[in-house]
Amino acid sequence: MLKNLLNTGIKSPAQHLLLAANNFNAQQIRTTFILKRKYPMLLNKKNLPPRPLRARDYVYDLIEDTNVKKHPDVEVILTSYVSGIGKKGDIVKVSPSYAYNKLLLPGLAAYVTPQTVEKYVNLDDSVKEETYSSPFALRTMNMIQNKVFSIVMNQTHPWVIEPWHIRVSLRKAGFNILHDSSIELPKEKITGPDLTIQNKGFSVVVTINNTEKVEVKCKIHHWTRDPDIKLPYVFEHYKLPVEPIPGVGKPESLTNTIDK
Repeated sequence: MLKNLLNTGIKSPAQHLLLAANNFNAQQIRTTFILKRKYPMLLNKKNLPPRPLRARDYVYDLIEDTNVKKHPDVEVILTSYVSGIGKKGDIVKVSPSYAYNKLLLPGLAAYVTPQTVEKYVNLDDSVKEETYSSPFALRTMNMIQNKVFSIVMNQTHPWVIEPWHIRVSLRKAGFNILHDSSIELPKEKITGPDLTIQNKGFSVVVTINNTEKVEVKCKIHHWTRDPDIKLPYVFEHYKLPVEPIPGVGKPESLTNTIDK
């Protein structure tokens, strides 16, 4: 009968199963569990048939599940600068998943072998690419230059913008500047209180690790405790465009860079 079905071209249910089985993508699944009997088994007596297993003989304690076991970190050597990780030629330890998905696949790192160490670690100074003072310097620069920081000043008492005003405002936003000497102000003095410069901006230069210089955008915001003259709250004021303060230029380091 099966021969007749094959000759006529009609596929039997068995043939459908065989064809479907050929399309399966068989993949090995590694599932290993280490178990231990919760109750010790009784020994069999000599020259007697083995004892039948009882229900308690099938109770186990799970010792280890290899599926959820944390794998040790792997060592890779960076082939280019990676923000937050290191520079080219650094040997770092990261988790296997991060190494594979974020470093090895994009071509930012390679496994540590004698060949890769010779290729990327033992480089001449002329061959090495541009590096930064720390693995987090580039990330800090990108974060700090994409924000506009509010410099909160008194609305009733006279003041002049000084570096420590910028340092305190950056600290409130989560950026810690250790010394005022790392902050460069414009040559023109910014004084107040002056409501004509409310929410208007200016630029300063912040030096990171005494090496990298980044432009930081700031804007003036007047504040007072007196409810009679207190300025109304502006919803999502940080999304509004910032106009520059008239007559205030950029710090000298920025102007010198533009001229070059």
